[in-house]
Amino acid sequence: MRHSKLLPLAAALVTAAAGISVVRAAPAAPKGYLIAEITVTDAQAYTQYAAAVPAIAARFSGRYLVRAGQSVAIEGAAPAGRIVVIEFDSLAAAKAFEDSAEYQAIAPLRRKAAQSRVFLVEGTAAR
Repeated sequence: MRHSKLLPLAAALVTAAAGISVVRAAPAAPKGYLIAEITVTDAQAYTQYAAAVPAIAARFSGRYLVRAGQSVAIEGAAPAGRIVVIEFDSLAAAKAFEDSAEYQAIAPLRRKAAQSRVFLVEGTAAR
């Protein structure tokens, strides 16, 4: 036999003898995202809300990806206010944040100080 045919066979035998198995990692679960379009109507009151949210989100794996940066409209109307995107480990974690007693205690501050569209979105599975 040629060496080229023996090498794969030898590698398979060594792997089997050593008890090594090849395990493919399962794809990571999809991330969850909170996306908000916020038009602040009372800047002073909104500041209290904005200062409180990051610590609460972090307890639920939340990480800010976008927080009121510059927006550029490509098609359709530009957002009326600031855009916020918070990434969570999963959609369930994003929902747990939104439903938590801690967040529900401060959410009225946002509702009184701004007009908002807020929604949760599941991302694609990581590869």
